[in-house]
Amino acid sequence: MKKISSFFSISLTFILFFLSAFIPDNIEKKTTTPADLSDCFIAVLGIAQDGGYPHIGCHKSCCEAYWQHKEEKKNVVCLGIIDKKNNQCWMIEATPDITFQLRKLETYLPDHSKILPDGIFLTHAHIGHYTGLMELGREALNSKEEKVYAMPRMKTFLETNGPWSQLVKLNNINLTELKADSAIQLNDELKITPILVPHRDEFSETVGYRIESHHKKVLFIPDIDKWEKWNRSIIDEIKKVDVALLDGTFYKDGELPGRAMNEIPHPFVEESMKKFSELDSNEKSKIIFIHFNHTNPLMKKESTGRNELEKSGYRAASEGEVIGL
Repeated sequence: MKKISSFFSISLTFILFFLSAFIPDNIEKKTTTPADLSDCFIAVLGIAQDGGYPHIGCHKSCCEAYWQHKEEKKNVVCLGIIDKKNNQCWMIEATPDITFQLRKLETYLPDHSKILPDGIFLTHAHIGHYTGLMELGREALNSKEEKVYAMPRMKTFLETNGPWSQLVKLNNINLTELKADSAIQLNDELKITPILVPHRDEFSETVGYRIESHHKKVLFIPDIDKWEKWNRSIIDEIKKVDVALLDGTFYKDGELPGRAMNEIPHPFVEESMKKFSELDSNEKSKIIFIHFNHTNPLMKKESTGRNELEKSGYRAASEGEVIGL
C-alpha cells in the first residue's frame, strides 16, 4: 500500500512539473488587487504618450510588433478614480481613447449603467490629454453638462477656441476653474489637488495632481520638461506620498533618430533613475513610470529596459492595474 501511495505521489509531482514547464510565462496569475480590498482606488486606464500605440506612421519594430499581433494596443495615458461604496468615479484626462476608457471605468462600479464619470480633470492642452472631449459633442454622445475641471488658461482655451467652445455653448460640458495647490473635495473620502509643473505651455498651463483619501496619497505627473526646472523637489514630493506615477515618456536620449529631443523635453527614465538613486528601497518602490512614447521599451511587458528598471527598484505602469486609496 505504501509503494502504491509513493508511486502516485511521484507521478503527481512529475505531472505538475511537466505542466509548469509548458505553461507560458506571459500568462498572468490571478492575484488579489487593491480593488478587491478597498472601496476607493485608482485604475490605470492608459499608459501611452499622446500619439498612442501603435503610433501613426511608424514602421519601426516597436509598432510593427502590434501589426504582427505580438503586442496589444495601448491607450493614451489616463487614470480613473473610483469610489465603489458611493458608486462614483472621476477621470483624469480626456484622451483620444476615451470611448474604451469610459467602458472600462464603468466596469469598476456596482452600477454599470453610469455612462460618464462625475467629473473629468484635465492636465493641459496637448492633444492626448483633452481631445477626447470631442466625443461629448452633439455629433457623438451629446452629453449634458459633464463637469470638466481645468486650470484658468486651459479653461479659457476651451471657451474661446472651436470646436471646444461649442461644447461649452451647447452645455455639453460645464467648466469648473481650478486653482494651483487648492484642493477639490470630491466627496467625504476623496480630494484632488492640481500642482503646476513646467511643460511647453503653448496653449495652457500644465498640472499634475495629488489624489488623496483618508489613508493614502498618490502623485500623478505624466508630463514635465525636466525635474530640475521645477520649483519643487521631486525627491521631497515622492516622500510625501504613498505612490508616485511619473513622466516616463522616453527611456533615454537619442530615442528618436533625426529629431531634436530638446524640442520635446521630458526627463529621460535613465536620468530619473540616476536622480532617484539616493532614495532608499522603500521610497523607490513608490515610483511607477507612465506616459510611454511608442519607442520606449517600457511599453512592453518583456524588455531589457523594463528588466533594468525593475532591478533598480522601480516599476512601469500597466493598463488595468489598480492602486488602493
